[in-house]
Amino acid sequence: MKAEYDKETDTLTITLRDARVKESDEVRPGVIADFGYDGGVVGFEILQASKVVEHAGEMQFAVAG
Repeated sequence: MKAEYDKETDTLTITLRDARVKESDEVRPGVIADFGYDGGVVGFEILQASKVVEHAGEMQFAVAG
C-alpha cells in the first residue's frame, strides 16, 4: 500500500495494490475509486484533499492486531 500527497494539485492518492487500472469512477463528489481488470479496487484519489483530510501532507500508519 502506498499513499502520496501532491501539494500542487491538492490530491491524495492511495494505492492499495500494484495492478493496472481498467476504469475509475467518482463514487462520491471528490472521491475517485480505481478498479482493476479483475473488478477489485486498486486505489482511491481524494481531490481537494486539504479540505477533507486533516494534515494531508502528514501520515500516520497503524496495523491492528
